[in-house]
Amino acid sequence: MAAQLIKEWTAIQQFPAATQEKLVNLLSKLKTQNVDTLTILVMGKGGVGKSSTVNSIIGERVVTVSAFQSETPRPVMVSRSRLGFTLNIIDTPGLIEGGYVNDQVLDTIKSFLGRFLMTKTIDVLLYVDRLDAYRVDNLDKQIVKAVTESFGKDIWHRAMIVLTHAQLSPPDALSYEEFFSRRSESLLKCVRQGARISKKEVQNFAIPVALVENSGRCNKNDNDEKILPTGTPWITSLVHTITDVALNGKRGILIDQKLIEGPNANDRGKLFIPLILAFQYLFVIKPIQKLIKNDVAKENKSSWA
Repeated sequence: MAAQLIKEWTAIQQFPAATQEKLVNLLSKLKTQNVDTLTILVMGKGGVGKSSTVNSIIGERVVTVSAFQSETPRPVMVSRSRLGFTLNIIDTPGLIEGGYVNDQVLDTIKSFLGRFLMTKTIDVLLYVDRLDAYRVDNLDKQIVKAVTESFGKDIWHRAMIVLTHAQLSPPDALSYEEFFSRRSESLLKCVRQGARISKKEVQNFAIPVALVENSGRCNKNDNDEKILPTGTPWITSLVHTITDVALNGKRGILIDQKLIEGPNANDRGKLFIPLILAFQYLFVIKPIQKLIKNDVAKENKSSWA
């Protein structure tokens, strides 16, 4: 694949008229801010709905989704152009294999970015999970940590969390809003811990959370727009939040050789070398020298002394 093919975004015309109008207005908003290209990176565990969400945003089946295959086997970039604006969405494989974070997948993603988007920027990260995944565990924290180590802490300044399977009935007699709030906060806490985002940093920026329902059984409003249980048309709400993140004033993540290669393994721990040497001198070499000095002094004493 020598170059990425950019197609005209004709599928936007397949959306209901109300959705089309809102999407065009959002694209115009980006254009007025001198943003004519938007690159979105979609990441998360396998089987959470990353590919389906990409298809929903574009409005057509651009990424294969199968009940027998939970994820795309390799990164895929979909590029669409409309009214002088180019949208790039990169779907990626799940980050978990055999119960562990797969570092090889992260390397594959970065290699892909270096091949097609070198010197460009990642403008928005969609970190996708499921609303109906009730627990957040240490593995979630390890995923966030791995993403942070691969792309830098600043990736979360350009991130939003997307929760799929949003058309559900909350358990334990909770209201929908309360369940969404609890689920969002538990995942946001996980991101803050895994990325080591301080309380001060949290005050300076917030990671937004958006809801998605990709099922064909999704309820619709009178304008034929797919809606959440709250009545919100979710496609335009999602794109609106993406636009807000893209215009939040934070720098995009530059794709360069440093990002692709990652930290040099030979450089790891170099900052601790002076401390280690000081420790060895004070607690190893110094006591040995003292013992040797004492032994020499004893040897030099006369037998009658």
